[in-house]
Amino acid sequence: MPDSGGAPRMRGWAARLIASRKFQKWAAAFRPTRGIVRREGEALFDLLSGFCQSQVLMALVQFEIPQMLLVGPLTAEVLATRCDVPHPRMVILMRAAEALKLVKQKRGGRYVLARRGAALAGVPGLTAMIKHHEILYRDLADPAAFFRGETKTELADFWPYVFGGEMDAAVANTYSDLMAQSQELVADDTLRTLDFSDVTTFLDVGGGSGAFLEKVGRAYPKLNLVLFDLPEVAPTAAPRFAAAGMSARARIEGGSFINDPIPQGADAISLVRVLYDHSDTTVAALLSKCFDSLPEGGLLYISEPMSGGDTPERAGDVYFALYTLAMQTGKARSIAEISALCAAAGFEVVQTPIPFRPFVTCCLVARKAGLSQSVN
Repeated sequence: MPDSGGAPRMRGWAARLIASRKFQKWAAAFRPTRGIVRREGEALFDLLSGFCQSQVLMALVQFEIPQMLLVGPLTAEVLATRCDVPHPRMVILMRAAEALKLVKQKRGGRYVLARRGAALAGVPGLTAMIKHHEILYRDLADPAAFFRGETKTELADFWPYVFGGEMDAAVANTYSDLMAQSQELVADDTLRTLDFSDVTTFLDVGGGSGAFLEKVGRAYPKLNLVLFDLPEVAPTAAPRFAAAGMSARARIEGGSFINDPIPQGADAISLVRVLYDHSDTTVAALLSKCFDSLPEGGLLYISEPMSGGDTPERAGDVYFALYTLAMQTGKARSIAEISALCAAAGFEVVQTPIPFRPFVTCCLVARKAGLSQSVN
């Protein structure tokens, strides 16, 4: 029977069977299916309680409890006093944190960081992003209205650069600080995945305060560096480059890739967490400008979280998809979608390496046609 006939009916029949309370009771009692029922039930409850879990995480970060426990073990009573929280409520918070494997309780009721909690305290920029999520939580307060497009989201105003608008100094500093704090893991995974040893002059478009370019410059001491970002943002990279001893080989260019041409003279361009902020129309125009800026054989490096494509996955298709939707521009795209946009701009996609941590970033390398050498 064709797929449009029997197969969908069978899937619907199976779903109705599983949804049957009678079947569920039987499966929970039947030894071969008992484990499946328990695991699926736990997974559903995890989805149900996910918001409470994220709020426990938020509370720990807001109270700076991971940083306190890095110094040494503390009891719930001491934490309650330091955080100005009633002791019974602090006990509930810490027990929740223990259930989430963020802390462990030792003898005498003292809490220490568990492995996961220690990672939370040590991952660069993570606590800043968690605090930033209070905006996203408000945007998602009415999910039905959000998905209908009826919500006026705060995130759309938080990131005005995506619409090509000007930013005042305070907004520019907020943007630069948050991006710099969250850029380190992205830079680490990008450098782990990609090789820039054949590049002479490296241009980072939308490079913010230079956090990514500084990492690249440290890894490749002979590389000439160019940073291009909005006039309100780009100058914030100067102190970073000076502190790193890179001022002599780092050039800063101010401009908007939406309204202005991409600077010339680089044989490689990077777009790090840039495309997913923008619409297909803006991305197509940007890729075309990058193509025009590069010489024949020039390389384009793209690094950002991506959708799973035909196989949706949690980072790209849940978190980043909703975040970009709340920004009201851009979207998490798959490797195939980005490859198609690159090809439409004239590029040849030459490398799509397996990501080290897809929830941090995925990478793609494209080349401006003209040379026959391959990228290893």
